Amino acid sequence: MGASLSNLTENGAANGAPGLGDIPESCVACVFLYLTPPEICNLARLNRAFRGAASSDAVWEAKLPRNYPQLLELMPPERYQNLSKKDIFALLSRPVPFDDGNKEIWLDRITGRVCMSISAKAMSITGIEDRRYWNWLPTEESRFHVVAYLQQIWWFEVDGIVKFRFPPDVYALSFRIHLGRFSKRLGRRVCNYEHTHGWDIKPVRFELSTSDGQFASSECCLDETERDDAHGNQKRGGWVDYKVGEFIISESEPATEVSFSMKQIDCTHSKGGLCVDSVSIIPRELRDRRRGAVK
Repeated sequence: MGASLSNLTENGAANGAPGLGDIPESCVACVFLYLTPPEICNLARLNRAFRGAASSDAVWEAKLPRNYPQLLELMPPERYQNLSKKDIFALLSRPVPFDDGNKEIWLDRITGRVCMSISAKAMSITGIEDRRYWNWLPTEESRFHVVAYLQQIWWFEVDGIVKFRFPPDVYALSFRIHLGRFSKRLGRRVCNYEHTHGWDIKPVRFELSTSDGQFASSECCLDETERDDAHGNQKRGGWVDYKVGEFIISESEPATEVSFSMKQIDCTHSKGGLCVDSVSIIPRELRDRRRGAVK
């Protein structure tokens, strides 16, 4: 098989038989409609016809979400004017910040589906202005380079809201949380659990609701050390995505408003030692592929 492939040239096989170079560019473009963007880019290196098809606007238009012009509106026009559809896909595959840089959207590079992340900076956090309870920690472990760290509080409540024209899909919403305070010492990552307490007594309640009447909720104890060790789970020492629920978008218009919250407001005990990074809203299928996710 290797010998036969080596005989394929830009203009056909050396013995005069048809080769890859003889396939019309329009036919190659039709095949590319069924491939993923990484597969298209790899095949573009084969010959001129494949390179031409891999740059076709028709091919890349099919990979972009239907409402991609609205996503481009989040950027200055000079960043996307006169770009090919391929270049627009590449542009939107990188994080696009909005809302003062506290939210980001991007396209998944394999499926072209829309993902979103919302920083803790964009959320309403009870007691965040009082440094006896909360602090903002700079870190490279967050895409927003900062996380909210809770030392101790009785009334724990984090709320957020986003209004956006999501493309039709089934989306999962998750909170990204870390038990303990982490830092680097002598080049190594270390975690301090001095303030971590209260999360094993009663569960945290997660909720989401949408402007079209959808609702989901879940509950989870964030710190169950004995149970986690028995099942091989490691909630302490790493970031964990806690799934709140799912919602369905049937049409991009009008924009859907999504409200979400995380709370433990039982004032019979204090709780602390927790980092809140962000909320992710991504297509359900993509979310299920992630590691470290708690259902």
